[in-house]
Amino acid sequence: MNDKIKYLKESQEKAEVLFSLIDEKQLIKANKTEKQLSEEIYQLTKESIGISKFWHKKIVRAGINSVLPYDFNPKNSFIQEDDIVWVDFGPIFNSYEADLGRTYVLGNDPEKVKIKEATEITWHETRDYYISKEKISGKELFEFVTEKALENGFLFGNDIAGHLIDQFSHNKLHKKTPLNYICSDNYTDLKNQYEGKDRFWVLEIHFINKEKTYGSFFEQLLI
Repeated sequence: MNDKIKYLKESQEKAEVLFSLIDEKQLIKANKTEKQLSEEIYQLTKESIGISKFWHKKIVRAGINSVLPYDFNPKNSFIQEDDIVWVDFGPIFNSYEADLGRTYVLGNDPEKVKIKEATEITWHETRDYYISKEKISGKELFEFVTEKALENGFLFGNDIAGHLIDQFSHNKLHKKTPLNYICSDNYTDLKNQYEGKDRFWVLEIHFINKEKTYGSFFEQLLI
């Protein structure tokens, strides 16, 4: 096993512990703001796992904000009863990046449960499709996920479906170019090196409903 893959897997496993603690502590609930929840998760990470360094901004999106992808910085909003919330955190463990995104449904709204489940199922279907291919471009994989969104009755919520992850900081190790994203402009084989460097991918699935009033997100290491 490539040493970097080993360390990236270990980082993800530690991030999964954090998300298990979020569930255990029942942090995600109504009548608190996105910013408040983000700070609570940060403190939990610091106190329970001893990690205080993150490679990207800490994201909590609720309600209408859950439609917006990473690059947006919406106004801080309150989490409501029967809301949908997704969380995207990128902690650093032993100098290796993790990147995990999960969605939570408060209450029993069947449409929100449906989009959450569809997002998770599509992540695994996309992973299986990727693994089954000897070669696959970023464009092909992006088209696969956008078609899956439509098949499930949703829209894909971003213009990328994944990015690189590496030893901190991958942004310094790799050139910022569409060829290092899972997107429609990437015609390179995701499984090949680029500029002589191995590439390790995070796959992110972001579905939004056709009315664009809420969304769901699932993200983790593509292995």
